[in-house]
Amino acid sequence: MDKQNVIISEHLGQDLAAAISECQPDRTFVLTDKTTRQLCWPVVEHFECLKGAESIVIEAGDMNKSLEAVSHVWSELQRMGATRHSLLINLGGGMVTDLGGFAASTFKRGIHLINIPTTLLAMVDASVGGKTGFNFGGLKNEIGVFRNASSVILDTVFLQTMDRENILSGYAEMLKHGSLTPDPSPTGEGGMLAELLMFDVEKPDLKELKRMVAESVEVKQRIVLEDPLEQGLRKALNLGHTVGHAFESLAMQRKPVLHGYAVAWGLVCELYLSVVKTGFPTEKMRQVVRFIFDHYGRMPITCDDYPTLLQLMSHDKKNIGNTINFTLLGNVGDIRINQTATKEEIEEVLDFYREGC
Repeated sequence: MDKQNVIISEHLGQDLAAAISECQPDRTFVLTDKTTRQLCWPVVEHFECLKGAESIVIEAGDMNKSLEAVSHVWSELQRMGATRHSLLINLGGGMVTDLGGFAASTFKRGIHLINIPTTLLAMVDASVGGKTGFNFGGLKNEIGVFRNASSVILDTVFLQTMDRENILSGYAEMLKHGSLTPDPSPTGEGGMLAELLMFDVEKPDLKELKRMVAESVEVKQRIVLEDPLEQGLRKALNLGHTVGHAFESLAMQRKPVLHGYAVAWGLVCELYLSVVKTGFPTEKMRQVVRFIFDHYGRMPITCDDYPTLLQLMSHDKKNIGNTINFTLLGNVGDIRINQTATKEEIEEVLDFYREGC
């Protein structure tokens, strides 16, 4: 899998026109959900390069990241005469880019694909790296394929429409990328993670955030390029996700939470497990944990939820055999993949999550 063409856009219309021209499609389709149709489509609808493009709209929300929604996209492409030479542009958040990416990858064995992520989470995570898919059987991203979009166009203009919770959701993935990046300074105060912990995410400077997004995407691209099919190093990107996906799946049974919030809570748990298992510095862990609890709060759980959470973790795609697999850290940027933990150790982690800091 080649390095993905990621464009940090200053001129969205020009960049999109160039990306479409490279695909040379016979027909162009734009996929949105109902929210991005209302908030984001007006930003691009006047572009000359989208003149004549057909629209496909799906319901918003992760609960609609389903086989039924994929089937709807396939049906619309078929009804409107899409061919193997057609192009699907995914304009939306991670749900749209994941689901649309899968639909494009499988319709007529694959049509052209461009992602224009409109949420911070999609910009730094879902739209980059070639993972596509949808939820199935109550589990996150259970069905999917690896497929790079022809181009990914990032423009923080769309973040002007974002609420606090969705900015924070994407920022959690940036915290993960910062945790995976070695600190170049001897004091431990000058690295990417330290900058993220100091940034005013509640009142973000979008110009500064665009620079930080570019750095965050570069971290992911560097890892994906080395291990495109997640056989080794790419597992580093799952930091926070073993426990995080379990939180997210549990929340789907109660009151759904944004993906990034679940990842943030998963980071709390997995950095604590890193302290216990691989010697991650306690004070660095506490700095990140305090930031997360201050901004994201905590999902309420009790000891009675532990068996369900353990069962959900046991379904994680990273697992090997009957063991639950984690990505942990020995320090900031010191990545330890394929780590395991006992039931008792995981319960200790969940105790810390409920009561720590």
